[in-house]
Amino acid sequence: MAVISVSHPLVTHKLGMLRCINTNSKDFRELITELTTFLTYEATKNFELEETSVPGWEGKPVAVKKMAGIDPSIVPVFRAGIGMQEGFLQVIPTAKISYMGYYRDEETLKPKLYYAKFASDISKRRVYVLDPMLATGGTTSSVCSLLKKEGCSDIKVLCILAAPEGISRMEADHPDVDIMPAVIDSHLNEKGYIVPGLGDAGDRLFGTK
Repeated sequence: MAVISVSHPLVTHKLGMLRCINTNSKDFRELITELTTFLTYEATKNFELEETSVPGWEGKPVAVKKMAGIDPSIVPVFRAGIGMQEGFLQVIPTAKISYMGYYRDEETLKPKLYYAKFASDISKRRVYVLDPMLATGGTTSSVCSLLKKEGCSDIKVLCILAAPEGISRMEADHPDVDIMPAVIDSHLNEKGYIVPGLGDAGDRLFGTK
């Protein structure tokens, strides 16, 4: 499993704005979108290309290259993952969208699936799981397990923040899945929140409590 953190001054700057508790929901959403575009560029830099031609301005065919294969699918994980959707689509607007939703069982504390809708032919597509926070790794691991049951073999996880505990969980459960965080934070607190973190990403995205 590769863990590829995106290192760039603009990423660091925008992360600082996300951490600020005074950043309102509108600005928070815009920052998540902007950071996701950086992650998408990094995550897709190894795309294969194929030769083709297009009509040129002189009226003659021009040799160009385009992405090979079928369009990828993104998997925004409800609900915070929806905040990353637009950033990915700004880079690859033809990506297909699959959705998955989980809630935490109050007794077992394990993630429970309550919604899943996959793009057609998802097993043939590159798949990008979108979730701003990789904390304990429980939900992300469950998402990847279900995707593998659907036949997916090329899966990457894009997140804004990751905790070492979540990375370790993913390395144990899914060593074949690459993790691409904007930053790896220090640790989880006793409630499972990332430290220093930025709070609850879903609440800050949607203005809820």
